[in-house]
Amino acid sequence: MKKYLFGMLFLISVAFAQQGTLKIGFVNSETIIKELPEAKESQSKLETMLKGWQEEIEKRGQALQAKYEEYQKQANMLNESSKQAKQKELVEEEQKLNQYRQEKQQELGVQREKIMKPIQEKVFKAIEKVAKEKKLSFVFDRATEVPVLYADPAYDYTPDVLIFLKRGGGK
Repeated sequence: MKKYLFGMLFLISVAFAQQGTLKIGFVNSETIIKELPEAKESQSKLETMLKGWQEEIEKRGQALQAKYEEYQKQANMLNESSKQAKQKELVEEEQKLNQYRQEKQQELGVQREKIMKPIQEKVFKAIEKVAKEKKLSFVFDRATEVPVLYADPAYDYTPDVLIFLKRGGGK
């Protein structure tokens, strides 16, 4: 995949070189998003939501642990059918706890996507506008898996995008 990407970039750069000047820049979208006040606020909301769920999971886990310890204390005094019923009950409660944990992890992913998507769209629009203003042919993102082995800081347009966004651009 990376060889294909570099091959395509090479062919495109050759084509642009024949037509005129090729300007390439880069940004770090993670840095941009971390610096935005609305992204910080959104992250705070997600962390608050997650903290509440973690507290509930911990509370349920402690209750299950207490029931298990109680069962262990009484196990020698219970007949076989009572033991099996208690074991079944404990297994079911553990499964419910695991199900709840999985549901909350999925819900966190959905909420993160819902909250962050508009912010990401705003950032990408700002990157596009800055790229057009600076007459860039390509803009790479250092936050992605496309390796940028070397990048001259003179071509880092992350600050330009941040300034654009902080001035109210990208709305």
